[in-house]
Amino acid sequence: MILVDSSVWIDFFRGEKTPQTNKLDSLLGNEPLAMGDLILADVLQGFGTDREFNDAKRLLSALELVVLGGGDLAVEAAKNFRRLRAKGVTVRKTIDTIIATRCIASQLELLHSDRDFDAFEAHLGLRVVACDA
Repeated sequence: MILVDSSVWIDFFRGEKTPQTNKLDSLLGNEPLAMGDLILADVLQGFGTDREFNDAKRLLSALELVVLGGGDLAVEAAKNFRRLRAKGVTVRKTIDTIIATRCIASQLELLHSDRDFDAFEAHLGLRVVACDA
């Protein structure tokens, strides 16, 4: 199962052509994709009109919903943040730490275009979807 980060969805809905949005386009309808609850909120809050919001909500609601947080995962995310900081890496956003930790814990692959996830891949075993450049 592949979890798609908001960094990709936002570019996708803006019509931007990137290796990640091209990959997402090829995966839609062909591979099982997951939507994180917090990612859903992040993506949907960016739409300016009710029509755009409702169209996106309809598309995204068809994906399997993954609850990203919870008490145990929050503690593990904090541990991961501290592990990376001990290696000299500071992740800029707590939400990225939570997303990466959920993917690691649930063995989900992540499709993203956010450099904060690179350290999780390099040091903590996060599996990311390869994209053609």
